[in-house]
Amino acid sequence: MIHIGIPVRNERDTIGPLLWRIRELLYEGRPQFHILVCDDASDDGTLEALERYPRVVPLTVLRNETRCGYAASLDRLVRATLRRSAYPRRDAFVSMQGDFSDPPERLPEMLRHLEGGADLVTVARAGDEPYGRRLTRFGGRLFARSLRAAPEVTDPYATFRLYRLFTLERAVAAADGKLLRFEGWAANAELLLQVRPFVRRFEEMSHAPHPVRRYRAPRFQAREELRQLFAAGRDRSLRELGRRIGEAA
Repeated sequence: MIHIGIPVRNERDTIGPLLWRIRELLYEGRPQFHILVCDDASDDGTLEALERYPRVVPLTVLRNETRCGYAASLDRLVRATLRRSAYPRRDAFVSMQGDFSDPPERLPEMLRHLEGGADLVTVARAGDEPYGRRLTRFGGRLFARSLRAAPEVTDPYATFRLYRLFTLERAVAAADGKLLRFEGWAANAELLLQVRPFVRRFEEMSHAPHPVRRYRAPRFQAREELRQLFAAGRDRSLRELGRRIGEAA
């Protein structure tokens, strides 16, 4: 079973077409899949847009009544998936965004890597990026070295990833309280660190933004991303975890 977790916040115009595109892609190969969406207190009609899709897509919608943030929504999706699965060594969890920033067309290839034995598959962003994103990556390398303890991963901040479920199960068991404590890019890097000790085989793919696909207005804020990365880089437990991973590499 492939579980696809999508945290959303005001994605009314994109979440429906994304669900339909996932359905088209995965029904062709006929793998078993289930989509879980966590709506983070959207106020633009996202929840109402989602209500029509359980009739045509295997879908569970979770709802945060008050805004909790990306990290809390992703954490909730991971834990909900673990409760659903009876086969964590066979099943997988895919994290992705709800606005087509992560290309669903890469899902079949990610599943082939899973079937080939990979425990973690990431989709790294390729090509030129806007100045703010390049600056944030530089800041992450400078201020949050401990978050980059897995040198084989070229993009530790990527959202689009496939995890074999037992890696997440062990990460949740090892976590002291919350699995994720930081937001945005820092949350993605933090989750990578949490699961890395349990990953036996890793695969990375790349993608460039679709040349014609339209996205919603960007919400990236370099200052806030850098603040979160700086805080995560100073976190003692993450620094210790990064040190242990580096020594074991």
